[in-house]
Amino acid sequence: MKRCVRLGLAGLLVATLCLAAGAAAARPPVWVVRGKHATIVLFGSVHVLPAGLDWPPPALTDALAKADELWFEIPITPAAQEQAAALTQSQGPFPPNDSLANHLTPAQSARLRRVAERLSLSTLALDRMKPWLAEVTISLAMDARFGASASDGVETRVQALAPVTARRRAFETVPQQIGFLAGAPMDTQIASLDETLGEIEDRPDTYDKVIGDWMAGDAAAIRADALDPLLQAAPVLYQRLIVERDRRWTRTIRQRLKGRGVVVMVVGVGHLVGPDSVPAMLRAQGVAVDGP
Repeated sequence: MKRCVRLGLAGLLVATLCLAAGAAAARPPVWVVRGKHATIVLFGSVHVLPAGLDWPPPALTDALAKADELWFEIPITPAAQEQAAALTQSQGPFPPNDSLANHLTPAQSARLRRVAERLSLSTLALDRMKPWLAEVTISLAMDARFGASASDGVETRVQALAPVTARRRAFETVPQQIGFLAGAPMDTQIASLDETLGEIEDRPDTYDKVIGDWMAGDAAAIRADALDPLLQAAPVLYQRLIVERDRRWTRTIRQRLKGRGVVVMVVGVGHLVGPDSVPAMLRAQGVAVDGP
């Protein structure tokens, strides 16, 4: 399941508020890495959230007020949105002589039809989409059922909280992120799509559960509920979307730690929990990281 921890792309292309008792008093986790002259605060984002959720932890708010730099996975700008839309239109559809149905088993096709009907999505439109785009489309439609949108997501709120003087930077480009999805092998894309369809049918409360884990700051539960299903269903995509990117980001963080100032880095929360996470990789390389 990667709906709650998907790439920033999903937020560009586009939990109920009734969380468990006491969750509102908790806050999502924060990690802090300190160099000789630099402090880097790592925060795990959920790219789409319900309106009105009171989530910002004080440690993040304090760091943002003093931030010299603010990093996201990709640039959060109108130009990036336009680029994402254009690349999706060019790389997302099948050519005229192919369709999604040609790559699905009868059982998978039936499941896709059931989920599409449940979410009031056109099966004809989905059939023109490659599996990665169909999954993003279905995921966003399901998130919308919980009242969640990118306009209420972490990145939008963080942009508003950070001073305008903080330099905005990004780990990746929009073409890179779309390439991670569009360039995945077809069988891997289908496995991930099928896992998301199964989650919607069999575990429809997963989004609410992961938001509860996140709000409670429970890194182990986030890992179990948000990442382990993806690892089991599509291990190649897990390596591509999580592990390989975490390795690159870890190198970037170590290099930035040699500089100066207060830096806030916001990435999908799935990149900050578990043994393959950025904090785990930093610690394995001898870098002290405060946090879960």
